[in-house]
Amino acid sequence: MTDHSTSGFSRRGLLAAFAATAVVAAPTCSNAFGLLRGAGDVRRIRMYSGRTGESIDTIYWIEGEYVPEALNEITYFMRDWRSDQTKDIDPRMIDIAAASHRLLDVSEPYMLLSGYRTAQTNAMLRSKSRRVAQNSLHMKAQAADLRLRSRSVSQMYRAASACEAGGVGKYSRSNFVHMDCGPIRTWGS
Repeated sequence: MTDHSTSGFSRRGLLAAFAATAVVAAPTCSNAFGLLRGAGDVRRIRMYSGRTGESIDTIYWIEGEYVPEALNEITYFMRDWRSDQTKDIDPRMIDIAAASHRLLDVSEPYMLLSGYRTAQTNAMLRSKSRRVAQNSLHMKAQAADLRLRSRSVSQMYRAASACEAGGVGKYSRSNFVHMDCGPIRTWGS
């Protein structure tokens, strides 16, 4: 998604250029929020969706504050693509994904398999698989199922678990990691 400003320079455009050239040492703290607190004044998330063909590369946190326009873009990007419905994505979930991505030291964007799900979509998926939770945090816009081509499921799982900031599920057979901002817990094989 892009900034649609008609003027020569926008605040977001300038900050994106700054973020692209900034070099920040990888911090080491015990949770995602601590990790990102040491990451400077800018937080960025990069993802693409094979389902919709869309991609997003946006700075969503600047100088201690979430950027509302960026959160809106992320919410739309992570919508239930089956119904085209949205629900505001919990920024804590974005923080966990961004911190995990940073720990993996990779420039490749995440592939988003599932973000927000309506109750109807979740029920349909649950009818096809016993691994779909009845009260999934996807329905609260607090979870994402993510994949990277350049990192294994085990590497992603370890990075997300190291954040100690939510739930992390490892789905090796399906080649993805579930991340959420619910209670700290892990599962999977």
